Parts: sequence; structure tokens; C-alpha cells
Amino acid sequence: MSDGEKIDSQDFFWPFWPVVPIYPYARRRTICKEVIKDTIWTFEQIQGIFYVVVPIRMTVVKLEAGGLLIYAPVAPTKECIRLVNELVGEHGEVKYIILPTISGLEHKVFVGPFARCFPSALVFVTPNQWSFPVNLPLSWLGLPAKRTQVMPEDSSQTPFGNEFDYRMLGSIALGLGRFAEAVFFHRRSHTLLVTDCLVSIPEDPPAIAQLDPYPLLYHAKDQASDVITDNQINRRKGWQRITLFALYFQPSVLKIPKFSQLLHDAQKSPDRSIKNYFGFYPFQWDNDWQRSFDALRGNGRLLVAPILQSLILNRAPKETIKWADQVTSWDFQWIIPCHFDAPIKATPQQFRQAFSFLEKYPITSAGLFNSNSYPLPQEDFKLLNSIDITLNKIGIVPPAQEKI
Repeated sequence: MSDGEKIDSQDFFWPFWPVVPIYPYARRRTICKEVIKDTIWTFEQIQGIFYVVVPIRMTVVKLEAGGLLIYAPVAPTKECIRLVNELVGEHGEVKYIILPTISGLEHKVFVGPFARCFPSALVFVTPNQWSFPVNLPLSWLGLPAKRTQVMPEDSSQTPFGNEFDYRMLGSIALGLGRFAEAVFFHRRSHTLLVTDCLVSIPEDPPAIAQLDPYPLLYHAKDQASDVITDNQINRRKGWQRITLFALYFQPSVLKIPKFSQLLHDAQKSPDRSIKNYFGFYPFQWDNDWQRSFDALRGNGRLLVAPILQSLILNRAPKETIKWADQVTSWDFQWIIPCHFDAPIKATPQQFRQAFSFLEKYPITSAGLFNSNSYPLPQEDFKLLNSIDITLNKIGIVPPAQEKI
């Protein structure tokens, strides 16, 4: 290994990966992209389990008076902090760091370490933070006690309230914990920042996932014995399957073979290394698997992830719709989520329509009733619905409420 490679390795090193031990573990690359010139930048990394890798994104906004606001920090590797400091040198110091969720451990775990890199920044967190299995004080979770504040309900009471509005969804009771999310509206750029409540699915894998294409190629296989060529077709195939698995866990077009079959097939694998899970490939995709992806993607439309539809937001349809109506009152033109595609060109009406799955009689953006306004294949929800029923039956989560 050359000296240059050693330096690069340290640039990507994330020492606290055992706290949330998910791929890519200790090595996290970062891509910075300017979204709106001299105003908004996104910083992307990847995360996943069993090579099911999806982007995780933080957004940096330049304040009108100078300085930066950080929404949903990612892992503060040397590379990431160097890229942020390039913006600091040009636009001013990091003034505010926002933790916009209470349940997303993959977002919460980075806030404390990130804040320590910018010791003059104030940290604002969504109310009703909690931890499991023991509910600990924020300072015990690594957030700087003297610089951390809970976001007031009225955004005008914050030091950045002259530039941002926010609305908080939640907190929705989930038995073991709660779900909540704060979406931020940056008035000057007409941009909405969201965490997990909405996504838009790109057809091709994002650039951050292509820095190391191995996970994409792993999921492009049809069977354990396949040797996959690295090309854009296979990268796209792997990405689309990853998306289905990440958002449904097990769509109807995916079968999981018995362990005895997996063991038998692994013997035929041309690569039985640790990197290739010793040849194990526990996926069997139907020939028409792409129909489920096309239905899920919907030409890149805004959607609420199936997991949130089936296991979280259906616990509070009335509160969620009320919140969505409040957000729709803002005149945003762009949406930047923390996962999958960004930025998304979208209208408030398109935002609102994404939540129509919570309504008995959904209304289109034109104000007309549309009985098929959210046509995700119900057969792909089979596993999620089964999880929902089981969790409710054993008393871990409350029952879903009727649509409004």
C-alpha cells in the first residue's frame, strides 16, 4: 500500500462504527454536491445491511448573514469535515446543527461527534428524544450539554427563524418508542428539507453507491454461481433490487430459499471469500421482478416509503394529514430528503398527494377524487403487513387507525 493510499484510508475512517455496526463499517466515503449555487450543498455517504446500500445525506445551507446551518449530519470523517471546512472558509462558520428526528439512530449517532468538530455551533434537536433500551439524557448520548437545545414549537423563536420555518410531525407512539420528524423550509431558496418521511427513487444508482460497486454487483446476481461483469446494466440491476429489498424487506417478486438450498448453492459459488459471504446468496428473484420496481419508482414520483406506510404513519393518519396540509402551505419548489434521490423538483401539491394512502377518498392535485392515486402493488406489502399484525398481536405496537 502506498503512502497516498494510507492517507486516503484515514480520510474515510469512521472510528465509532461499532455503535451502529452497518456497512460500510469503518470506511465511509463522502461526496459533496452544490445543489443551489452558493446557497445549498448536499453531503452523501452510504449505509446498509447485507450490501443493501442506500444514500444517507446531510444538507448544508448558507445563512443570509453568513455562516452555515447543517441539517441531519453524516459521519464526520476527515474527508467530510475537510469538505465542510472548504465551505466554512468561503461562507462562514457552522452556526447551527439540526437533529430533525427522534427515532433514526443512523442520524442521531453522528450529531455528537459532528458537533465536537465545530465547538461554537449550537445544536437543535427535535423534542421528545428517546433511546432504547434505557432512556438516557442527551449528554449521555454524546450531544454537547451546554450547546444543545430542544427546538421550540414556534420556529420564529429560534436564532435562524428569520430564514427557516419548520413543522414537526409527531410524536407518534410506537410502543417501544416514538416517531417524529421536523421538516425545514428555507424561504430564500424555496427548498424543503426532509429526513425520512418522503423519498424519490432514481432509476440508476447514485454516484456515492458507485464509488464501490461491489454491493450493486452482488445483488445483480440471479444465483450464487453467477460471475457478474461490472457494467452499467448490472449496476442498475443491482441498485433496483436493493431498492425493493430496502423499502419492502421482501416484495412479492422475491423468494428466500431454504437454508439447505442456500448451503448447496454456496458450494457452487466461484467466490467463497468473506467479502462474498462465503458464497451465500439468499435471494431468488422472479423473472418479472422489475415490474415491482417500476411500480415503486413511479417515474420518480414522491412517495412515502412502504415501511413508514405499514408500520408507522398508519398509527396516526389524522395527525399526519394535518401536518402534511401545514407543510403544503409553503411555496417550495425543491425537496431534499436524507435518502435516495435529491434534489427533487416538486410542488406542494405533489408533496401532499404522497400522503393520500392515509385517506379513504384521496384527492388529486387537481382537486378531483382519484381511487387509484397511490398504486403500489398490495401484494408487495405482504411481509410488512404480517410484521404489523404480529407486533400488534404481541402488544409491542398499538393498532393501526382507520384511514380518514
